[in-house]
Amino acid sequence: MSRRLQVLVSAYACEPDRGSEPGLGWNVACELAAAHDVWVITRANNRPSIEAALASLAPARAPRFVYLDLPAWARRMKRLPGGVLLYYHYWQLAAARLAKRLHAEHSFDVALHTTFAKYWSRLAVTGLGIPHVIGPVGGGESAPRSMWQGIGWRGYAVELLRELARWFAERSHHVRSALASASVVLAATEDTKRRVKRLGSPEVRVENVAGLSDAEIAAATQAVPQPRSVVTFLSVGSLLPVKGFHLGLRAFAAVPDRTTEYWIVGGGPFGPELERLARDLGVAERVRFLGERPRHETLALMRQCHVLVHPSLHDSGGFVVLEAMAEGLPVVCLDLGGPPTLVHPECAVIVPARTVPQASADLAATMAGLARDGERRAAMGRAGRRWVAEQHVWRSKVRRIGQALLDATLVAIEPTEPAPVPPAIPEHARPDRA
Repeated sequence: MSRRLQVLVSAYACEPDRGSEPGLGWNVACELAAAHDVWVITRANNRPSIEAALASLAPARAPRFVYLDLPAWARRMKRLPGGVLLYYHYWQLAAARLAKRLHAEHSFDVALHTTFAKYWSRLAVTGLGIPHVIGPVGGGESAPRSMWQGIGWRGYAVELLRELARWFAERSHHVRSALASASVVLAATEDTKRRVKRLGSPEVRVENVAGLSDAEIAAATQAVPQPRSVVTFLSVGSLLPVKGFHLGLRAFAAVPDRTTEYWIVGGGPFGPELERLARDLGVAERVRFLGERPRHETLALMRQCHVLVHPSLHDSGGFVVLEAMAEGLPVVCLDLGGPPTLVHPECAVIVPARTVPQASADLAATMAGLARDGERRAAMGRAGRRWVAEQHVWRSKVRRIGQALLDATLVAIEPTEPAPVPPAIPEHARPDRA
């Protein structure tokens, strides 16, 4: 029988009924609490939604939350360019002090860092004198330079700044020592695993950052799809160059069937450029920019569509990919980052991304094929539902995270074997003394 551990979790982003980072923090905390005593340090602005959700949880699955935020003047720095990362850095420093106080009170067995899910950021749980596990984390994924065409000067600037920030972070003593001293690092992708191994992590396992709960899968299964009569492609995400929606638009414009439509859900600074691109390509009347929507509205829109197009250039995870498969939609993605690790050939098409013209052409051919083959779409949708339920339920993912925590404590308490005593040299074999 597994040991019940005292676990401290650092989850800067942690909210129920959310995808992406907040969903990761919340689901990891709750699933771990089914088997261990879990304390979670998270942001104070998450408190209202957490407290409301805790009221409906069984006591056995209720983590204990400790809320932390910096003063109002510090929170205002998030409005500045790059301010969120700066705020996160100082939040982690404050969380490290809080973690030490909590450890003095509760004597934790092991600590876990889970959000932000980026291996090269500061961590609050590494200086407690107990084993720590990091992950799942990404951040090691990069788009090939040949795929930067079309992202605009802002996109170039963001990508260059990201690579520069990662380069400096990898040379930070704190980052290197945190990774090297971690009992286990759970890397979202093979790209991240390779970078983390180079920084000295002794044990790195691959575990994607995305998942769905049993309740979410059940809700998707019970929902009634209402597909439109017109074949409709869908993309969901922040309107940023790295999401690759410009590739989706170029591919859509090359689909021969002019009765198809393309819906884009999300908001962000790249929106005006995407709308201008749709006009330049002559497809503006068949492309709908639906803006940022609450998650339940996004899922409702998903049930009206036929195919998810997710041409992201370097996502670590891809929660929307799982949501689409759970809703019975085939997925089209690039062979970059985390999304390819979430899918199976029976329910998705993974398009090579070598150059922008090649990727756009292959995306177009794939979209055209799916547009004219309803039976194939239906078969892929059924396979996607099965795949998510079998491989990507949070319960199974967090069981593997829990095993990493147990392994960390076992290594920490394992007694060191004494050095073997060399056999005595027989008297007749000893060298003569001078």
